[in-house]
Amino acid sequence: MHKVVSCLLLNKEGEILILKRSKKVKTYKGMWGVVAGYIEKDEKPFDTAIKEIKEEIGLNKNDVKFVKGLDAIKLMDYYNKEKYDWLIFPFVFNIKKKDKINIDWEHLEYRWIKPSQIKNYKTVPYLKEMVLEIM
Repeated sequence: MHKVVSCLLLNKEGEILILKRSKKVKTYKGMWGVVAGYIEKDEKPFDTAIKEIKEEIGLNKNDVKFVKGLDAIKLMDYYNKEKYDWLIFPFVFNIKKKDKINIDWEHLEYRWIKPSQIKNYKTVPYLKEMVLEIM
């Protein structure tokens, strides 16, 4: 089972940050997602979340404020005919300055959208449900 974090970042206007995955990532190429990443052995999910925020969008722990974590979600999905069993640890953070985003190679672009607009995007599994549950 692949253990991952999924970080929903909200700005002061109530918008969420979504990122378009590049062709260089292993799964869900070209789909919209959020800051996410694999939890390393002996790493706590919250620590992974902070690490991934730094790596993927260039923000430090001081640039975000932890809001809450949700219960872990088990999900099975197929991507390119390969089965994936996921254990997703969702987190919500407020972001202090939305103009400080600096995406890495894992993403092609980013957008700030209203939560209700998530249905208009082709997203990674469970993202739409996560947004609706949190909002």
